Amino acid sequence: MSTKKLLLLLILTVILGTISYNYSISKETLYASANLLKVHFIDVGQGDSILIQCPDSKNMLIDGGPTDAGSSVENYLKNNRINKIDVIIGTHPHADHIGGLITIVKDFDFKSIYMPKVANNTACFRDLLVAIKNKGFKINTPKAGENINFSSTVTATILAPNDSNYENLNKYSIVIKLSYGHNTFLFEGDAQNISEQEMLEKGYDLKANVLKVGHHGSYNSTSPEFLKAVSPKYAVISAGEDNKYGHPHKETLKKLHAAGVTVYRTDENGTIIAISNGEKISIKTEK
Repeated sequence: MSTKKLLLLLILTVILGTISYNYSISKETLYASANLLKVHFIDVGQGDSILIQCPDSKNMLIDGGPTDAGSSVENYLKNNRINKIDVIIGTHPHADHIGGLITIVKDFDFKSIYMPKVANNTACFRDLLVAIKNKGFKINTPKAGENINFSSTVTATILAPNDSNYENLNKYSIVIKLSYGHNTFLFEGDAQNISEQEMLEKGYDLKANVLKVGHHGSYNSTSPEFLKAVSPKYAVISAGEDNKYGHPHKETLKKLHAAGVTVYRTDENGTIIAISNGEKISIKTEK
């Protein structure tokens, strides 16, 4: 074989080897990406909205922020290539949690929706009920201790509410524990100390790597006993910048810091994304 042909063969071998190598890397990257759970704590100002993207492409949306955040939540979902939602959770009927869901219910396909069995005499609440009815859906009532079976890769367990007669709408908040592999998340909505105490008394396994702190970090949530039971590594607080309620309150921040918890806040960090491979969790922030 001539030197020229030998050189050509060598170059071709290198090129083919590079293509094969790049292809195998791409497959590994794709495989790794396909096995990730992504939890987006969307910055909606003074309110809550959480998008959960499961490894099997199933999606859950917990709350939609206030009414004026509906379009921004919709855009966020579309930018993340979400065209349908498997489960929508309206944790409780306060406008800063369900207002944005009016837009989402109208504009997205979804399979089921959960809300606590309690009413609120507001236009926002009535508009959401009309939007749900117009889509031909009935609202599922949460039952503590039961799973929401929407994904083959994660377990979503309802831990609250544990009563049907509270004097405060916040206490009706749906609380969900999400498990993926060895990683766990606890989403509190606006649950307050009484709901936390009920969960403790029920003997639920509350331990979680990530805690979405109740009621925007208010002093009337995240009791010391509850925090000890959860024992999170990370805490996420959803609150609006310079909000009129003073959320998060100093008392709650002090408890979290004393427990050695790393705290992320939407008013300081913008949208926060927790990414889990079932073993480890990494946190990305907008700011």
